[in-house]
Amino acid sequence: MTQTIIAMVNQKGGVGKTTTAINVAAQLAGAKTSVLLVDLDPQGNATSGLGLPRENAAKTTYDVLMGAASIADAVQETHVAQLYVLPSNSNLAGAEVELVGQPQREFALHKALQSAAYDYIIIDCPPSLGLLTINGLTAATTVLIPVQAEYYALEGLSQLLNTVQAVRGSTNPGLELLGIALTMFDKRNSLSEQVQQEVENYFGDKLFDTVIPRNVRLAEAPSYGRTIYEHDRWSKGARAYKALAKEIQSRTS
Repeated sequence: MTQTIIAMVNQKGGVGKTTTAINVAAQLAGAKTSVLLVDLDPQGNATSGLGLPRENAAKTTYDVLMGAASIADAVQETHVAQLYVLPSNSNLAGAEVELVGQPQREFALHKALQSAAYDYIIIDCPPSLGLLTINGLTAATTVLIPVQAEYYALEGLSQLLNTVQAVRGSTNPGLELLGIALTMFDKRNSLSEQVQQEVENYFGDKLFDTVIPRNVRLAEAPSYGRTIYEHDRWSKGARAYKALAKEIQSRTS
């Protein structure tokens, strides 16, 4: 299959971006499909959310971006078969500054991933529109935007879409919008349905059919360093991410 590189992006924090990155990556990984999850956030939540230590990693995304390590040097196996992680920790915050003076600074991740032979690469971008996120968008083939089902759901999205458009017009002409995933959906709350309708009116068929519910088990899983499938495979959250992964496969096949 053709390699698909998905940038998970939203400059607002707390929208379920990392939870989506981890659980979609875990669901896509399988006997015939290898997945690399790139933790591009200095908080390192995608790393710790899969039970890997952040601060003790020998090589991290920082080393890869700065040219001090290859992808092969830094990637770690996880307890999920065929799922690998390029870990991150607080050192990555320095890359935002250190890359500024380098030529082709937006292409650092793109160049590093040229040797990464995985079917899917999922990039968990930081909650900002800085140089790290630009690197993620430049390296990606497509963009997935998790949007929280709340009153201010569309606030800031125009700025994010402008950034995607700017990247398309400069460093990555082939970048496409894979879709919008609605997260933290509460069907008991009429506001969630109103937000869903508003997002659908704005994005049309780019909105995934699957919505990710508010789910206690989803919120618990990262504290145990587990995916939702390991924590509670029969939960509503696990079923939702399984369905979302199937939609992603169908849109990228």
